[in-house]
Amino acid sequence: MIKSNLMSVFNTSEGEISTFFLIGIPGMEHAHIWVSVPISFMYPLAILGNCTTLFFIKTETSLHEPMYYFLSVLAFSDLGLSISSLPTMLRILFNATGISPDACYAQEFFIHGFSAMESSVLLVMSIDRLIAIYSPLRYTSILTSVRVFKIVLVFAIKSLLLVFPSPFILKRLKFCRKNLLSHSYCLHQDVMKLACSDNRVNVIYGLLVALTAMLDLVCISVSYLLILKIVLGIASHKGCIKVLNTCISHISPVLIFYVPIITLAIIHRFAKNISPVVRVIITDTFLLVPPLMNPIVYSLKSHQIRNLILMKLCERQG
Repeated sequence: MIKSNLMSVFNTSEGEISTFFLIGIPGMEHAHIWVSVPISFMYPLAILGNCTTLFFIKTETSLHEPMYYFLSVLAFSDLGLSISSLPTMLRILFNATGISPDACYAQEFFIHGFSAMESSVLLVMSIDRLIAIYSPLRYTSILTSVRVFKIVLVFAIKSLLLVFPSPFILKRLKFCRKNLLSHSYCLHQDVMKLACSDNRVNVIYGLLVALTAMLDLVCISVSYLLILKIVLGIASHKGCIKVLNTCISHISPVLIFYVPIITLAIIHRFAKNISPVVRVIITDTFLLVPPLMNPIVYSLKSHQIRNLILMKLCERQG
């Protein structure tokens, strides 16, 4: 099935193509059914974990604090990433590799949109921790519920506006012969490379989106460096350890989210001859791991969420 799909790539006529073909793990097509087993478990676990986080934050009044409000938005963006990307990955593992251009544009819009939202939320959460550590007595007066709502709304609009042009500037392109994409889902930079018409607008737009993500990362890094400076000035060793332990739970999602992105950028820039398998695995990791790991990290590091989960489990056992 996959071979026939790949053959069609080279037999496409000069007219506009009607189907894109996604790729699984190159050279491992025979093992796709085995790869589908762990992914089939990761998908529902990611959804369950983030839905559980949202449920507890909504229903438990003790979690109605700015930090947990931001965490709920992070869980929402992780849910969006899972729902918009993983179904396509599962289809590929069962040899259903074709996707219509409109469906492809829609998928890349949601993937890039929820990725931009996650990046923004991680930035806001780093600022939240900085305020909590720098001025703990004024924390609740600075981050009131109304201000939290406004902050979330502003960054949600910013993420939407950032990715809104994406499907429209892709739709204006002409695709003549190439229709084999490089990943298990549609990405803007991947689709635009297949165009046989001028894609300079798409290149400039892609660069703008990448710079925005890097700006978020720079601001996040500055926030945690300032936190580290404040923590090192704390006289109490016990207090220092407590603050660092809290920050680790926030730094971990940043690393989980950004390390695959930075690794891919380095590979594309300095290691262009690297195996396609490595690129595909790293890219899949970018969308598979954060939605799965973030609920686990926050459940383990947040004693409030951890205690609530344990209490619910004990009630059911009783």
